Amino acid sequence: MSKSKRHLLVVEDDKGLQSQLRWAFENFDVVLSGDREDAIAQLRRVEPGVVLLDLGLPPDPGGVTEGLATLREILSLTPETKVIVVTGDNDRANAVRAIGLGAYDFYQKPVDPEILGLIVERAYRVYELELENRRLQDYQQASPLAGIIATSPQMLEVCRKIEKVAPTDITTLLLGASGTGKERFAQALHGLSGRRNKRIVAINCAAIPENLLESELFGHEKGAFTGATQQSIGKIEYADGGTLFLDEIGDLPLELQAKLLRFLQERVVERVGGRKEIPVDVRIICATHQNLPERIADGRFREDLYYRISEITIDIPPLKDREGDALVLAKAFLDRFCTELKQPLKGFDQGAAEAIEAYDWPGNVRELESRVKRATIMADNGFITREDLELAPHTQPRPLNLKQIREEAERRAIRRALTHCDNNISDAASALGVTRPTLYNMMEKYQLKP
Repeated sequence: MSKSKRHLLVVEDDKGLQSQLRWAFENFDVVLSGDREDAIAQLRRVEPGVVLLDLGLPPDPGGVTEGLATLREILSLTPETKVIVVTGDNDRANAVRAIGLGAYDFYQKPVDPEILGLIVERAYRVYELELENRRLQDYQQASPLAGIIATSPQMLEVCRKIEKVAPTDITTLLLGASGTGKERFAQALHGLSGRRNKRIVAINCAAIPENLLESELFGHEKGAFTGATQQSIGKIEYADGGTLFLDEIGDLPLELQAKLLRFLQERVVERVGGRKEIPVDVRIICATHQNLPERIADGRFREDLYYRISEITIDIPPLKDREGDALVLAKAFLDRFCTELKQPLKGFDQGAAEAIEAYDWPGNVRELESRVKRATIMADNGFITREDLELAPHTQPRPLNLKQIREEAERRAIRRALTHCDNNISDAASALGVTRPTLYNMMEKYQLKP
């Protein structure tokens, strides 16, 4: 958001202080009001992100009744607006009362423009982050993939692939680190397919002991082994007409890989201890966090099975590579947990939002969900803080400023070009599409040396 378009509404009846505040906030489009009626009119007109509100307004300039009434009306009309109340010296009780009504922060007179400016900048940053958050959430709510929250270009590309693949019966392999949401995408594939009115049956190949897995997949006849007191239908047969989701297929034992390969080729199963071939019509979706080519090279996964299950392969990126998704997901989780746990929280404060964006999330979406749930329980002051999320204090926020983002991108591109061109300035300049003098100037600007 351009700073020239940032609206700040100052509600103050003191003309001298009005003038002082107008000049103190030269980076804002300052709108002045001297009473409640005009303040509400200006609020409707410019929709400011931040309001500086003096509690002592006419016709009660010596009290706080009119100021608090104005606060309530502002928050009822635009609850997303950050209201900073300005109180008289030694009037902390009314300031705390205003915070309880929903004000973002308070400041006690006399006014120090520099300190007040920092408070306003911080409030506007939170307002902008929440505004972007809501915009992204509105976008994801229109997503055709039920249960998928995706706003980054990387994840939107995955969603497009899912939409194309889903109507077919082609065997699909989902690749991604643990916690990236592979099961969610399997459910989306099923939900968009012609089999959506049938069941999707999921089995985790790594969670079931090897000696039980064959029976779990293919079923068994009565008396097939000790303890088999009755006939049991396997997961594959149970999924007939629908979808079978084989999670963590990279951990499937070699002996069962051969039997699964035969099923994929013939589309018939034989129960353990049985001789009858049972035809099964099922769509297969597989998922793994393993590097299957490496396991093939190590002799732990069959190459022929790999080609059978990977007719279409979809890579799901880790959360750290999904631009902007972490904060959107965190807000969605917070909304859910606030409802489930009956916690009346207002959101993430600025430090928490920046820490969420900066953290690498090695546990991916699962870790984010866990941290937000814990923070929802532990938060004390209406907003979740970085401390509530237990994120390290040295976490550095990623810049929102376009100039900083552009400079970082240019710096990375120059380093990459120099690396690819073995530090040959002419070749690097050609690869970047600039002249040698321009590249030298940019290297000097960013203090880069070949």
